[in-house]
Amino acid sequence: MKKHNYSAGPSILPQEVFEKASKAILNFNDSGLSILEISHRSKDFVAVMDEARSLALELLGLEGKGYQALFLQGGASTAFLMAPYNLMKENGKAAYLDSGTWATAAIKEAKYFGETVVVASSKEENYNHIPKGYTIPSDADYFHCTSNNTIFGTQMKDFPATNVPVVCDMSSDIFSRNLDFSKFDLIYAGAQKNMGPAGTTLVVVKEEILEKTGRTIPSMLDYAKHIKAESMYNTPPVFAVYVSLLTLQWIKAKGGVAAVQKLNDAKAELLYAEIDRNPLFKGAAAVEDRSIMNVTFLLNNADHTETFDGLWKAAGISGLPGHRSVGGYRASIYNAMPIESVQVLVDVMKALETKI
Repeated sequence: MKKHNYSAGPSILPQEVFEKASKAILNFNDSGLSILEISHRSKDFVAVMDEARSLALELLGLEGKGYQALFLQGGASTAFLMAPYNLMKENGKAAYLDSGTWATAAIKEAKYFGETVVVASSKEENYNHIPKGYTIPSDADYFHCTSNNTIFGTQMKDFPATNVPVVCDMSSDIFSRNLDFSKFDLIYAGAQKNMGPAGTTLVVVKEEILEKTGRTIPSMLDYAKHIKAESMYNTPPVFAVYVSLLTLQWIKAKGGVAAVQKLNDAKAELLYAEIDRNPLFKGAAAVEDRSIMNVTFLLNNADHTETFDGLWKAAGISGLPGHRSVGGYRASIYNAMPIESVQVLVDVMKALETKI
């Protein structure tokens, strides 16, 4: 039976990426060696890293605009502290939007470095919407936001206009929709939600904002040092970078980010339409802030849980239960999720009506 993987991360990747990656595990570039055992300094892997960094910028429309792309380790959780280390001046301050669990984690790290102003929060409503109508202090060293909240199923549709550098955690919606990415000065994203396997983090940074804090930064946390070393300051996560490259190539072949967004919008519209139509279900997030990547929804009557769970499991659906912070269900419909799999879930939701 075909499996329909709705896991929030590590998550679904394109089938052709799995196939190419599996071949490289046995024999990479006809070298007779596995991608898992080649030197990261070898000509073959340096070419992988160079193309991955270049293609990331190309897909985001940032080529030739003063940005650098890096593939690092430590996940977005390490980026939470790398951002203030690299951008918050000594005795400076930063502004943060608190829109979910990971935004809260980023705020916690920033507080170790200096004054951290939370400009708005939706915590009191269990993060069921994106805060709006806030003011960013003009003297902040940077403003930090989270574009998509995986746990709560909310997504920023608009980003504030400000004169301070904008930092964005795009871990769960990177490469999923077309934005003016030049509005951001620093973007970071753990690969495992929409770009590749766990183990690497994409960082895209405008070079001119670096080395202005007056801080002494440990080498492994210094973006400028990683740029100078071309993401090779230490041994990179070779396989994770390679699979990320394969995924970026797949996105480009699809027609780029704008083309992928059309597919993502269609999937989200199909699923949200059923949630709104079906009297047995309700959405968990505010309608205006619904994510096109992570669809959170609840049963109106918990007594139907056992029946519904049996139906979706029998249909080959995996990874559907919601996070404990929200409950219910979460359908993560990342780039690689085919609309046919979304239709399977919609059909199961319809089938529940006939069982009640």
